[in-house]
Amino acid sequence: MYRNFIRLRALRSRSCNRVPSRFASSSSIATKQSSPGLDGLLGWLTGDRSSSVPPLDFPLSSVNLPPTLPDYVEPAKTIITTLPNGVKLASQASPAPGASIGLYVNCGSIYETPLTFGATHLLERMAFKSTRNRSHFRVVREVEAIGGNVQASASREQMGYTFDALKTYVPEMVELLVDSVRNPAFLDWEVNEQLLKVKADIGEASKNPQDLLLEAIHSAGFSGALANPLLASESAINGLNGTILEEFVAENYTAPRIVLAASGVEHDELLSIAEPLLSDLPSGPYPEEPKSVYTGGDYRCQTESGTTHFALAFELPGGWHNLKDAMVSTVLQMLLGGGGSFSAGGPGKGMYSRLSFNNIYNNTGIFGIQVSTGSDFVSEAIDIAANELLAVATSGKVDQVQLDRAKHATKSAILMNLESRMVVSEDIGRQVLTYGERKPSEDFLKAVDGVTLKDITSLSQKLISSPLTMASYGDVIYVPSYDSVSRKFSSK
Repeated sequence: MYRNFIRLRALRSRSCNRVPSRFASSSSIATKQSSPGLDGLLGWLTGDRSSSVPPLDFPLSSVNLPPTLPDYVEPAKTIITTLPNGVKLASQASPAPGASIGLYVNCGSIYETPLTFGATHLLERMAFKSTRNRSHFRVVREVEAIGGNVQASASREQMGYTFDALKTYVPEMVELLVDSVRNPAFLDWEVNEQLLKVKADIGEASKNPQDLLLEAIHSAGFSGALANPLLASESAINGLNGTILEEFVAENYTAPRIVLAASGVEHDELLSIAEPLLSDLPSGPYPEEPKSVYTGGDYRCQTESGTTHFALAFELPGGWHNLKDAMVSTVLQMLLGGGGSFSAGGPGKGMYSRLSFNNIYNNTGIFGIQVSTGSDFVSEAIDIAANELLAVATSGKVDQVQLDRAKHATKSAILMNLESRMVVSEDIGRQVLTYGERKPSEDFLKAVDGVTLKDITSLSQKLISSPLTMASYGDVIYVPSYDSVSRKFSSK
């Protein structure tokens, strides 16, 4: 108790002996002594300025403020160099400490033949396995040692291999990435192990109706290369082996079809590291893209389920090669729901609609509406989905306020995605493969700004004038006939 009394006296003494001079920074501060605690309390309660401290807007002496940041910092330009054999190296510098590097190949399931069906899917699984220079164990340890992240992706037209880590490890990243793509060993036991995982992928896909519908839309709506399955079938993978993969890679992974893209790397550094690793890659002629013809069609798969999933799709000629129509269709997607909407009442009660523009960097794009609903509401759900698009195409039930909101949402999505280093790297690689250059984001933003109500109506009419592609999965007994649904659009 005595000890606590001594502490209390010391605290009081310390509080009462404080003087205003310790807070003063100029002669403008009042020198009269007062109770700092009382002044501060009154100032906090009443808003009056305390005489014991300088005002917050008064500059303190001997404090040098750093220069303010500019309102706008122009992003670095994308620089592209084409090696003599045709390989393209593209990069965009960034002050951020990380770097994302991707190697993209103009090769996918559209280049498969009946002998190689499923090769693209298996190649995605075989990425970053043993090479002729490294074991799979060594690849994993090297990636872990620098805290990196590697992944591979396959589409109908392009393969992508990416490596993300701190930019101080760019040499190691490029060397491992190139080695993994150029020198795969395709060891028998590794291939067999991944074939089992491909079979597991097929089983998992059966639980994802949305992905199955996208596959079905391509197989039913196209004749030719785009009808080739991206997801390997059971019958196809039974004929795949390491030798077939080696031949497929040797034929398709040629220099003119490869782009090494980097975000956060100086171009001179990338060039000095990658050129020795890629300059001896076989060149060969650039192959013509296999032909595909959009025909429209109907696909149905009956399963034991109380839910029906269906998709209605139409042709968008040109795909991303037609920049204006691609931007108009993206704005149209926002107008129709922006990717997802839920109806809590009305005839489509419990209907989940997924409105999406499915274009996989091909010459023929697809604009599709995917819907999941209870089996009892299939007809009503199809009517609602069809009327959403018909309303825009026929009566133009879109006002300028709605259009402006959709355009702002589209531009926001573009800019938000480009804040990701990995997305920037992928954007560089895929654009260079598609256009031969990387278009500035300003080009896409200007294209969105230029979209008019007339453009929306015109594109919608163009879409519904193409043959309908229809796919359904689940309890498809109550799905209307293809002809009856098609007539909803052809009569307009």
